[in-house]
Amino acid sequence: MPGLRDFPVVYFGNDWSAENRTSSHHMARRLAGLVPVLYIETPGSRAPESSARDFRKLWRTLRRALAPPRKIQDRLYVATIPQIPFRRLPLVGALNRAIGCFLARRAAARLGFRRLVSWFVVPHPAALARRLGERLTVYYCIDDYAAHPGMDAAAIQALDDRLTQVADVVFVAPRALLDAKRDLNLHVYFSPHGVDCGLFAQAADPATQPAEATRALRHPVVGYFGSLAPYLDHDLLVYLARSRPQWTFLLLGYVSSDISRLRECANVVLAGAQPYETLPRWAKAFDVAICPYLVNRQVEHSNPLKLREYLATGKPVVSVVIPETARFADCVYLARSHEEFLAAIDQALDEDCPELRKRRMDAVAGASWDARFQETVAVVDRFLPKS
Repeated sequence: MPGLRDFPVVYFGNDWSAENRTSSHHMARRLAGLVPVLYIETPGSRAPESSARDFRKLWRTLRRALAPPRKIQDRLYVATIPQIPFRRLPLVGALNRAIGCFLARRAAARLGFRRLVSWFVVPHPAALARRLGERLTVYYCIDDYAAHPGMDAAAIQALDDRLTQVADVVFVAPRALLDAKRDLNLHVYFSPHGVDCGLFAQAADPATQPAEATRALRHPVVGYFGSLAPYLDHDLLVYLARSRPQWTFLLLGYVSSDISRLRECANVVLAGAQPYETLPRWAKAFDVAICPYLVNRQVEHSNPLKLREYLATGKPVVSVVIPETARFADCVYLARSHEEFLAAIDQALDEDCPELRKRRMDAVAGASWDARFQETVAVVDRFLPKS
């Protein structure tokens, strides 16, 4: 009986070279272990800003759009198909559809893809769904993209809804989005993020050496890895740093928001973006890991990948209260105010012990990316045509 392994996949995902490793990357790599995958970056979810980074990204995007698919690993190829972000202008939708279909079909033909599956992880190229001659369309929704800063919320929500409606099967990572998706499609499955347990468990291995830059830091070290983005509560971070000047606050990640106040705090170390594979060595230095988010629509509708990665290290975790963190209340310290957050870090430092470390690691032990991938493939196989 035919299954996914019999169909190449055209996969519409995040920027392949993005600073953060997302579920988009984890699933694509595992798919490439099963079938040939054409991973298509589709920049253009939001209008560019007048920043040097955005201009560099625009230039890189234009160059890559003209190039043939580039090989990343065995059976995994990456192509770039930009989308015009000014969706309210006349003809932009038609142009995105026409250019996108032409470039996607050309890239797939170059790789010899015939009967294929289209797989979407982002909603803004929704107009390309069911236009590539695919046998099945999958929407793997990992976020509430319309709630992201800088988006044309109404336009992105409309595209998200359309993709949900036309997909043959929909997977949803944030539980908070399930009901809305099920109102639009009968075939919606909850699929929370996985975690690379083996990688992040290295932080608990005595043989793992901490990152060189952490060895002279003053402890306790309160750590965070992920983008320093607008969804972080900068007021909270500044409050924590000023309340405990004897602690070190180690923040790793690409900066995409104003961090000037954090730079003014002498006990805040901004380490920048670090390679994904090195994160356990940085986490080795953490005494407590934190999820210091603003509680807004974007965050409440998220399924934070770093929460599971933190737990896999065995480190104590302190987080704001959102639906997904509340589900780990038995092994995560939760806080609803700045004062509670600070008190929770104090408590986490006082209580940490081998038994609690094991409980945290056990909480995510069955949620590996490999297990999540196998569950997803089993569902997709049921929807593929039988001949």
